[in-house]
Amino acid sequence: MHTEKMIEQLVSEHIVPGASYALIDHECVKKKVIGQAAWWPEPEPLHAGMLYDLASLTKVIGTTTAVMQLVEQGVISVDDSLRHFVPAWSDERVTLRDLLTHTAAISGYIPHRNQLPADQLLAALLKLSVGPTFEQRDHYTDIGLIFIGLVLEAIYQQPVQTVIRQQVLLPLQMTTATFNPEPKDSVPTELTPNGLLRGQVHDPKAAILKEHCGSAGLFASLDDVTTFAQWFLSDRDDVLSTKTRDLLQTDQTPRRNLGRSLGWNLIAASTPDHLVAFHTGYTGTILILDRVTKQGFVLLTNRVHPTQNNRRFINLRPHLYRTFLNETT
Repeated sequence: MHTEKMIEQLVSEHIVPGASYALIDHECVKKKVIGQAAWWPEPEPLHAGMLYDLASLTKVIGTTTAVMQLVEQGVISVDDSLRHFVPAWSDERVTLRDLLTHTAAISGYIPHRNQLPADQLLAALLKLSVGPTFEQRDHYTDIGLIFIGLVLEAIYQQPVQTVIRQQVLLPLQMTTATFNPEPKDSVPTELTPNGLLRGQVHDPKAAILKEHCGSAGLFASLDDVTTFAQWFLSDRDDVLSTKTRDLLQTDQTPRRNLGRSLGWNLIAASTPDHLVAFHTGYTGTILILDRVTKQGFVLLTNRVHPTQNNRRFINLRPHLYRTFLNETT
C-alpha cells in the first residue's frame, strides 16, 4: 500500500524516529510498529505497547466524546451558552457549538502565559475576548476544548480528565490509556532546556492545567487508539449512539458552511459531500475515520523528538491523508 510506503519513508528518511500505525478495513486491522522510540541521548528501540503523547487527539477521543454523551442524554444542548455553565465567562453569545467547531473567535494576548500557575492561567483565558470573525470562520485553538472541559467539570463536579477516564476510557476498555503515564512506558518527545520530556505532556497549557485540561494530556498505545477507532467505525450503540457518531461526520458549524464538525475536523474523501472525521496532534499523531466505508487510519509518531522544528513532517502530512483516502474510497 502507498500509505505504508509513505510511513516507511518517514522513518527511513529520519523525519520521525519511529511510527506505530493501524489500517482498519471493516473487521480487518493491520498494525505495525517500525523504527525507534528515540534518537537522543542514544538510539532506543520502539516496542509495541509503548505510550504516545496524543496531544490534541485528547480533544476528540476524550472531551468531545464525553460532552456528546451529555447532549445525547438531554442534559445539555450544543447551542447552550458557555456562560450558563461557566459564569466567569462574560460573553453570552458563545455557545458550546462555537467552542466545539472552533468558530468562537476567542483571542487575545496573555503575558508570560506558559509561566502562570493554573488558577491564573484559567482566569486569564476566561478574560479573553471574542473577535470580529465570530461564527464567520474557523480558527483552530486549544481554548474551545479547554472551556468544554470546564463545562464537563461544572456538571460532573470532577476534574475533566477524571470524567474522560470514567466515561470514555474505561467503558471502551482502552486499558493502558492514561493521563499519568510511567516514563519508562512512554515514547519520549522533545528535548527541552529542562531535559528530555518522557511521560510528561508536551503541551504547555496542559502541563500547567494538569487534570483540568480537556485539550491535551492523554497518553495511549497504538492498541488503545485502534480500540477507539474500531468502536467509532462500528455499529455498536455503546458510549455514544451510532446516530451521534454519524453526526460527527457532518458540518456542524453555525451556518453549516465551514467544514468542521463537533470536536472533529472534516476532510473530503471521494466526493465533496463524502466527509470523513479526522484530527491531528501536535506531537505527530493522526486519526482518520470514515463511518461510510468503515475504514480508518491511526498514526502515532513523536515527530517533536528531539525538536519540534520538524517542518518535513508537517509538509508531508496532507499527502499522507490524501494517499490513504485515495486507497480506500
